[in-house]
Amino acid sequence: SAVACVVVGAANEKLREVHQVGTLPLLGAEVLQVHAPPFVTKESASSETHGHAPAFSRVQRRRSFIKKKKERAGIANGETAKGSDGGGGTTTEDISVPKDLDLIALPQLCFPGGLQIASEQREDSYHYLVFTDVFGNRTHAVVVQYYRPIQSSRLYTAYGICVISKYPYYNALRDCLSCLLTQLKPSWMGDFEERVKEFSAKLALVPIPPPGQLHVVFNLRPLQIGLPSREDKDRPAIDLDLHLPFLCFRPRQLLQIITSLLIEQRVVLLSCDWARLTLLAESLMLFIHPLVWQHPFVPILSRQMLDFLMAPTAYLMGCHLHHYEEVAAETDDLILVNIDDGTVSSSWSDGIDLPDVPLAAAECFIKRVEGLQVHYDLEVCHLGDSTEVNARRAQRKQWQSKLNTHIQNITLELIVNIFREVHDHLNYEHRVFNSEEFLRSREPADQPFYKKVLDTHIFHSFLRDRLTRKMDAFTRMELSTRTEAYRLRSMTESPRRPTMQELARKYTSPESRLSKRLGASLPNLGESGGSLSPQRPVRFFKLPEFPPPLAYHYVQNYYQEMITLLGKAISGAASGDSSLLARYHYLRGFVNTVAGKRLDALEDFQNLYKTDTDIFPGELVNALVDSLQEGEQALADRRPEIKHLISRVKRDHERERARHVDEGVKRFQLPKKHMQLEDFVRHVQESGIVKDQGTIHRLFEALTVGQQKQVDPEIFRVFYTFWKETEAEAQEVALPASALEHLEANECVFKLSSSVKTSHGVGKIAMTQRRLFLLTEGRPGYMEVTKFRDIEEVKISSAPFLLLRIPSLKIKTTLRKETFEVNLKSEVDLWHLMVKEMWAGRKMADDHKDPQYMQQALTNALLMDAVVGCLQSQKAIFAATKLAHFDRMKLEVPLMVPKSTSETLKHKINPSLGLTSPQAVDVLLYTPGKLSGTLSGDGNPKLWCALSDGKVVVFDAASWSMQQNQVQVGTSRVNCMLGVDRQQVWIGSQDSVIYIISTRSMSCNKQLTDHRSEVTGLINEHPKVAYSCSAEGAVIVWDVSTLQVRKQFRVSCDRLQSVQLCNGTLWCCKYTYKHKNRVLKITSGCTILLCREQLWTACIDVGELCVWHLREPTKPFQRIQLPDCAGVTCLIKVKNQIWVGGRGWSSGKSRGKIYVVDAQRHTVEKELVAHTDCVQALCSAEDRYVLSGAAREDGKIAIWKVE
Repeated sequence: SAVACVVVGAANEKLREVHQVGTLPLLGAEVLQVHAPPFVTKESASSETHGHAPAFSRVQRRRSFIKKKKERAGIANGETAKGSDGGGGTTTEDISVPKDLDLIALPQLCFPGGLQIASEQREDSYHYLVFTDVFGNRTHAVVVQYYRPIQSSRLYTAYGICVISKYPYYNALRDCLSCLLTQLKPSWMGDFEERVKEFSAKLALVPIPPPGQLHVVFNLRPLQIGLPSREDKDRPAIDLDLHLPFLCFRPRQLLQIITSLLIEQRVVLLSCDWARLTLLAESLMLFIHPLVWQHPFVPILSRQMLDFLMAPTAYLMGCHLHHYEEVAAETDDLILVNIDDGTVSSSWSDGIDLPDVPLAAAECFIKRVEGLQVHYDLEVCHLGDSTEVNARRAQRKQWQSKLNTHIQNITLELIVNIFREVHDHLNYEHRVFNSEEFLRSREPADQPFYKKVLDTHIFHSFLRDRLTRKMDAFTRMELSTRTEAYRLRSMTESPRRPTMQELARKYTSPESRLSKRLGASLPNLGESGGSLSPQRPVRFFKLPEFPPPLAYHYVQNYYQEMITLLGKAISGAASGDSSLLARYHYLRGFVNTVAGKRLDALEDFQNLYKTDTDIFPGELVNALVDSLQEGEQALADRRPEIKHLISRVKRDHERERARHVDEGVKRFQLPKKHMQLEDFVRHVQESGIVKDQGTIHRLFEALTVGQQKQVDPEIFRVFYTFWKETEAEAQEVALPASALEHLEANECVFKLSSSVKTSHGVGKIAMTQRRLFLLTEGRPGYMEVTKFRDIEEVKISSAPFLLLRIPSLKIKTTLRKETFEVNLKSEVDLWHLMVKEMWAGRKMADDHKDPQYMQQALTNALLMDAVVGCLQSQKAIFAATKLAHFDRMKLEVPLMVPKSTSETLKHKINPSLGLTSPQAVDVLLYTPGKLSGTLSGDGNPKLWCALSDGKVVVFDAASWSMQQNQVQVGTSRVNCMLGVDRQQVWIGSQDSVIYIISTRSMSCNKQLTDHRSEVTGLINEHPKVAYSCSAEGAVIVWDVSTLQVRKQFRVSCDRLQSVQLCNGTLWCCKYTYKHKNRVLKITSGCTILLCREQLWTACIDVGELCVWHLREPTKPFQRIQLPDCAGVTCLIKVKNQIWVGGRGWSSGKSRGKIYVVDAQRHTVEKELVAHTDCVQALCSAEDRYVLSGAAREDGKIAIWKVE
């Protein structure tokens, strides 16, 4: 680890003056020594061997470290600053001082209260520093001030030793300094510099552990010191006590401080103890994770730096408590946080004017904090005291680590509860956040908070991560704590309105409303922690004893010893514990890099693909590849796996650079110019009204009826405003209790007429997604008019009234003899269109068992309403007819669903929900559930659906709700999927990689990269072995637990399409364009299936199946003609049936068809039609159901009952 060490104190001449004066002044501190890597180099080693230099040279060459400092008298023991080799060499600027480290300000920060001469020995005192460079990268430091006697006097002077690291290892570095002091105190001043240099060189040998469960431990007598690893790539290591803020502040004060950071105020921490300032500031940074503070962060300001507080930007700074009055008086708009008193105040008034954290989130946080056990003494009062100091420290660390995890869960849950619903208002395609819409949907009391937060830099970068679908701790917790109701709601794409359940809640007291919302956020968070990654047992890697750290050969031997130890750890680790193996490989790769063994390092990093790609250090490996020398490059070219790694790293690096170019976030804005179709589509999608392109094209037609094909921005504004006002009115609908009783919990009122006369009295007609009902006036009551599925006829007629004829709507239903009539006056045409569209949508949804038709019909009806509302002209109703999509379909082609299809079809789902257009379903896989399923439904069976470009959508197969919007596996088409040992799903891609998804974490963190062309088939016979094949003919046999290659061979062919196992024999389906030897003559696009002693084959362009005897594979003994079939794409065996998917004709139109064939009698039993495009994928769910997926025009999944 790159560690630098700086010694700060008073110059010798100043100390002599003090001795003569005899008073105890404050002195100016100066930098006395700087020790920074590299401490040893190969060049220094060669000169050592010639001169036989000892391992520790007592006379190290000194360097000057601050430009413009003249040669001056040596400090520690009177040496001169010239080269100590007697050659009087000129001083050179020290190239090894860490970049961006400001040595000018360092003395002030090491002694922020000034350097005080003392008349007696004082206790050692520690504090902590953070430096931030211009790019926002932080460097961390621990400083110890300790006193030594001034020569030949009774006075004592302080020295500050400052250890600086890129990593925030505050506790570990403090303990290292404690060990150094035990050596320094008894030593004489002449050894001082040498000891500090050796100490720095030792720390520079310590490797930083990779993210995950492996910690690094080393001995620095008398203590054993541990470096904890980071939880994951996106978090810093946590090596401080996170409960300190809870000891200083009550939960409500902590919420005020967190609020002031989230709304980017100027925050000043104050304390009499310098150490508290940094530890609290760093804890606060961790509490708001994954939001990242973007402003000046200076936890300690020395006396001379107080003018920093005049900065005009937001900041978080800290200073000594005795400056409180001065700071409060001089500067306005400050939030003053007094750590010692536990108070939060403002510099401009007695009170504090901060918006409150959203109520539900705040209550939940306070409840959690009350349950925290933050007193170690209570934890250990039943235990005896250990006599061994390291055992005592380990016990305390274990307690602290557990508490830190618990606290992180509580603060992460707070952030999740505050920002949970942001993603409902994101448009991923155009990278837009609809902030107005988000604000409007907040509780009125919470709006002041959100108004301020939405305008901050910190929130903007949080949005950027959400729009790139970053799978971080926030996303994991947000997904795992979603309620089932929320999951089901996200399965519908209909415009949002409050459901009956929400309306019922609205009429109850705010307290019960809060507890309902709290209830939604409180589950799933036990000690193990919501969904920070599940707590794995921590392992420790103990480093060998340090060598003499300033001799090159000793250091190289030390690296070799570490590499050997890691090799032993790798061979000793359980083959199934890939996570631990990944950490060992990472560490060994890192040590190999430092030791100059670049190819060995690359091999270690290559192993991360099989064990855990999440910790793959892309930048380090890229730099390693760039530093390969010619000889190494030639050797790398001879090793295919390293050659493959190098080309892959280069490709990924280029892609990453291209990706960063366009990662802005836009706020939704109304258009200012006329829009052609393409612009109109984009604006409607950004507005969040509707995403589906087909629907938007029809809306464009409606808004441009009888005119030039472009939409006026003013028309768009009126349309958008009307839509939003209708949405807002729905929030205010007041329904009598009788209505709430009759309607289902998830029903919403979408349209309410004005007060009208009906055949059942005066009232308002209301429309939900299921029915029409009348809200009677006078005595408020409910009367059902009809459910949409019960309608027989809808028509407009005119009723005579005095001398006028008033148009009325007549609705005839199957459940009532008399017709329901309502005098809708001017609204009649619109209601007529809307009711007919809803009726047609309901009928199609019922016929096709596809609830999405109903959702679409509802969207169409509401768009008609908005079109009529914004056009306000003669042509408005004609324009609205352009949106009557299902009503028109009903008239054009009465879509009769064949009886056999209707009886066998159970349900349909849409995996492209939330995308702008349907995607082809390329592959389907069903994985059975575990009986010991957890409460969150993790144990339920799942349906995995591969869409285009490496998107995999996962459904809970118990409720058919979407479990996860998408897991991304590369960016190429998925060719095959396989469930392996109930814990993994293997996915073969066109980019030649097999991606492995853990069914528990639902993340893809392993890859098998041994294939050299697209992976075309995956299969396994028993849990321990899997087979894969790729297009160029390679077949690989895998050990499932270790992911090592057991065996591989090649099949000579033009393309290897798939592999299948039958009775211990592996069958390969290949294309060969020339047939000289005896090869099954199969044309391109072939599918094979092995069933008992038979082989079934089919082709993409022929409507027949061929059945062969396995013993006699020269020609088929049976051909089965499939009626009205144009070609077959997939075959599966279910019980004693063969299900065949392909394309054919039905009612004269091309359709996706499924044929069910009896496997013994070889007859077609059923012909099923449920898709408007070719059936591309079939899979069986435990032989009870069959699932079929269709090509792009249709893009749906159908679920069929198996007889």
